[in-house]
Amino acid sequence: MSLQWVYLFTAGLFEIIWAISLKFSESFTKLTPSIICIVTMGLSFYFLSLALNHLPLGTAYAIWTGIGVLGTAVVGICLFNEPKDLLRLFFLTLILFGIFGLKLQSKF
Repeated sequence: MSLQWVYLFTAGLFEIIWAISLKFSESFTKLTPSIICIVTMGLSFYFLSLALNHLPLGTAYAIWTGIGVLGTAVVGICLFNEPKDLLRLFFLTLILFGIFGLKLQSKF
């Protein structure tokens, strides 16, 4: 896997972290989760910007947000007892296939 894809995957992981810490920050009223949120948000954008130097914008953005959506949904199910009904899991699986499809069709 080339470095730009590592950057993109890293950006997606930081997106998951900032979204989760945003939930724990309770509207930025708790200091530690608020700081984690802001720092990881910055890191997510930084690694996305590195990936965008070599990847098409549409592909990179779709994959970045897809990683964030999947990751936060899984964490929400595991940590916050969010619904895990069959239809929701089906549509999350479609997002996963979309991410893999975009990666496979990319010439980069």
